[in-house]
Amino acid sequence: MRKYWVAGGVGVGLVLCFLALLVVGTYTAAAGLAGGAGRAVGLAKGAVPASYQSLVQKWGNLCPAINPALLAAQLYQESGWNPRAQSPAAAQGIAQFIPGTWASHGIDGNGDGRRDVWDPADAIPSAASYDCELAKYVKDVPGDPAQNMLAAYNAGAYRVIKAGGVPAIRETQNYVRIITTLAKSFAAPVGRVAPSRQAASAIYYAQEQLGKPYLWGGNGTPEQDGRFDCSGLTKAAYHSVGIELPRVANDQWNAGPHPKRDELLPGDLVFFAHDLNDPRSIHHVGIYVGGGYMINAPYTGAVIRFDKIDTPDYIGATRVTEDGAKALPRSNAA
Repeated sequence: MRKYWVAGGVGVGLVLCFLALLVVGTYTAAAGLAGGAGRAVGLAKGAVPASYQSLVQKWGNLCPAINPALLAAQLYQESGWNPRAQSPAAAQGIAQFIPGTWASHGIDGNGDGRRDVWDPADAIPSAASYDCELAKYVKDVPGDPAQNMLAAYNAGAYRVIKAGGVPAIRETQNYVRIITTLAKSFAAPVGRVAPSRQAASAIYYAQEQLGKPYLWGGNGTPEQDGRFDCSGLTKAAYHSVGIELPRVANDQWNAGPHPKRDELLPGDLVFFAHDLNDPRSIHHVGIYVGGGYMINAPYTGAVIRFDKIDTPDYIGATRVTEDGAKALPRSNAA
């Protein structure tokens, strides 16, 4: 469902005046802040569903080769936070252990006397424990310990040791790239998040859609008279600059790192949720233009317009990156 907005649109003429300045300011900010992203520590607010946050935070610090954001990225990639997920290859639970691996490496994380692959309180600690076991096997291999650990997870420790690092296997290299990229969307950075250089063009595309009627499920096709819903608009705006986002709003949430409210820049995606502790409950998205306003497709009966972002259901923002969008699993629609 989509948000039923109470606040009305602001005067378009007034907003267009400061929009031009903000778009120019995006490039100025990019020049001034490039390279300013800090080292990730902990989890970004709202990045992990509240029911799993303490587990991920605790067990993500089990050994130096992992951190909470990296563990969160693995879990999201494996199951999309679904504790009942089961793959055609019989991988089970939130961490997607196959039965043989669970039998060897599953642990009783919550101390209740049972090792249950379907219980996140066992499966999340087991995923962290398994990562750390692999990290021990490859600890003497040159290179980044986390990348070597991830490569061992995908290809086996022997291949990593033999290759002297991440082996030249496309699947393994892609896995390492995807998880390390996704981890940025779960991490709370120290310092400011580096700005997007595609933001101004994405805003320009969204601005060109102002005044078009909202259409549930709208992707802007000729058959739909160029109409959009909220996530259809943001997807199309970033498609116009060569970045492919997922179709659903809560899947777009992990397309990059999460700037704080006072660090927002034009082009950031801004999100709204039913539960501010659970990103799976995101129900609306817009594209930030500055000054506390976004361009969005609000709801049936309204037109694409400017609206304020400061409402009680604002959960946070994402600074879209090309690598972040590419890393997203496409099947985890919430």
